[in-house]
Amino acid sequence: MIRPDSVAVPPPTRRVDVVDVVHGVAVPDPYRWLEADDDPEVLTWVAAQNARTEEALGALTGRSAWHERLAALIALPSSTGAEMAGDRLFSLERGAGQEQYVLCVRDGASSASTSTSTIASVVASPRVLIDPANRADDAAVSLDWFAPSNDGALVAFGLSEGGDERSVLHVIDVSTGTLLDDRIPDTRYASVAWLPDGRSFRYTRYPPGGDYEAVVYEHQLGTDYSDDPLVWDALPAREAMVEVKVSPDGRRTLVSAFVGWSRGDVHLRDERTGAWTAIHVGISAVTRIRFDGDRMLAVTTLDAPSGRVVAIDPANPTPEQWTTLVAADDWVIESVTPLTDGMIVAGARDGSARLEHRDRDGALIGEIVLPEPMSMTGMDERVGPSAGAGDVVAIQLISFTRPSTLFRWHPGGALEPWDVERPNVDAAYDPNAFVVRRSTYRSADGTEIGMFVMHRADVVPGPTTPCVLTGYGGFAISESPWFRPLYATWCERGGVVAVANLRGGYEHGESWHRAGMRANKQRVFDDFIAAAEHLVAEGVTSPSTLAIYGGSNGGLLVGATMTQRPDVCRAVVCAVPLLDMIRFPQFLIARLWTDEYGDPDVAEEFGWLHAYSPYHHVVDGAAYPATLMLTAEGDSRVHPCHALKMTARLQQASSAQADRPILLRVESRAGHGVGKPASKQAAEGADVLTFLSWQLSPRSTTVA
Repeated sequence: MIRPDSVAVPPPTRRVDVVDVVHGVAVPDPYRWLEADDDPEVLTWVAAQNARTEEALGALTGRSAWHERLAALIALPSSTGAEMAGDRLFSLERGAGQEQYVLCVRDGASSASTSTSTIASVVASPRVLIDPANRADDAAVSLDWFAPSNDGALVAFGLSEGGDERSVLHVIDVSTGTLLDDRIPDTRYASVAWLPDGRSFRYTRYPPGGDYEAVVYEHQLGTDYSDDPLVWDALPAREAMVEVKVSPDGRRTLVSAFVGWSRGDVHLRDERTGAWTAIHVGISAVTRIRFDGDRMLAVTTLDAPSGRVVAIDPANPTPEQWTTLVAADDWVIESVTPLTDGMIVAGARDGSARLEHRDRDGALIGEIVLPEPMSMTGMDERVGPSAGAGDVVAIQLISFTRPSTLFRWHPGGALEPWDVERPNVDAAYDPNAFVVRRSTYRSADGTEIGMFVMHRADVVPGPTTPCVLTGYGGFAISESPWFRPLYATWCERGGVVAVANLRGGYEHGESWHRAGMRANKQRVFDDFIAAAEHLVAEGVTSPSTLAIYGGSNGGLLVGATMTQRPDVCRAVVCAVPLLDMIRFPQFLIARLWTDEYGDPDVAEEFGWLHAYSPYHHVVDGAAYPATLMLTAEGDSRVHPCHALKMTARLQQASSAQADRPILLRVESRAGHGVGKPASKQAAEGADVLTFLSWQLSPRSTTVA
């Protein structure tokens, strides 16, 4: 192990006497001043922390080799976000030499429905429509979302800079590549629904500079957006996230307003009369609806925690009139895609994707067999007679060992790669060199939790094997098979990666989510601690060679774990985290998350939060694991102050910093992670791998 003596002692940090009394409880906040991220004193402190981290990691052998290999894996071709419109297939692609995902179009997609040779000749070479990286010298402009018109002639898309995700809407002519003059700001997370005329659309927009109260407007191309008429603003809460859809014939508009991750209010407007119908409002369920000719199809959690597919009559759309077509049995239903004469029902079993082809009434025709345990990153269909031999469905799939890849499928056919001339791996990377197994373990309360474990096939894990344990456990997000170049690089060098399917996610449906949210959040931390103990008990690793890694809500996960059980691991990587759970709603968009965590302004919910808030549970003199804290100046989701304050508190408190330093890395011109250029990803990832190999001292992962 190499440890420069100059980084043994962290930079001095001013401590202030700030104590809030919240619901009668004294809550110290000695580093409140670090919330002012644009204050010169804070900037000077951050610069000193960054310099210390760079000095520590730069002195270690192997960082350049980690960087080189990681950059090569990041450059593997990847495809996501498929959308078919008219005769065109749109998708986001990134490969060697591309800093950002670019928007590509494949012309003549619907004619590729009959044979593999046709696919190769028609759509094997996608045309780059938008490369956002060209708009900044440091490639820090990203394409946040896109929405093609129904005929595929135009595409609306959002660009943001420096990772802040506060999109500006643009429109491009697909045939000519010409940008139209339309520019609409404040379109973060925009939902766009084109009208049949192809010259107007309905969309969501925030108030100027705002993070809440997005409502629906209608825009006519070539007009001033400030004059756009309001379509819908009946928000159930100012924090609601809003989606809008328009039926292909323009007769109906559907608006869904999501309050947290367990409730969605749904409204339908008949455009002939202008009358709105509340499909369901104020119900603790999520229903996602798609238009399907003379009916609507939906996946709902209403009376079905694992999801069910229902048919809805637009003339009688309330839940009492729904017809259940598919009920979940031993899997979780997540989406339905209408076909000309049937549907694809998608979901997951034991954390991996499952796709079923069913007829119009929901009867099973057959399962769409996947090549290995995978997750779906995108799916869209071409419906109608111009599709030739039938519906052509674009499906993008990813696994632990393979980047997201574009496949095609049509009824009666087998799933096959669409880009037959663009292999998804290079000769130097072998996805078959790894093994991935899934097992279960028991949490503190006896609940059975799933876990994926990945390593090189010739590695036999043991007590000296360096292992990285990760998880998420929140917001109804499953930890499913997903290619992460950092993990693949780690495993290539002999390490192990374990992914725990914690409560709070969606591996077993909404009941699994609710079991780990709000008052139940401690269960998530218990599940994660039990995962670490299970890996040690099974002889996969040991506490001295185990690291835990989490980002965002996963950063809260590892922050709570290290403060509750600092003995469970040697090292922690905590990325863009929430850590001050008493003040979190005061920053950026964080009031969106009070439904998930609780609201500290409510006495009972404050009690839940204060019981585990990591920043408030750091104990002076405790021996904390070595920690690499990651955040970014432009993060517009989770304020960087969480990472700054926690770093200061740990540096002041930990008694083990001679061997286990607390380091902070603050990225400039970057945000929560979305839209980070490939070169910045490689640099950050190399620092993470260098830190892990330093702290876990793995002979098997030493890079010369």
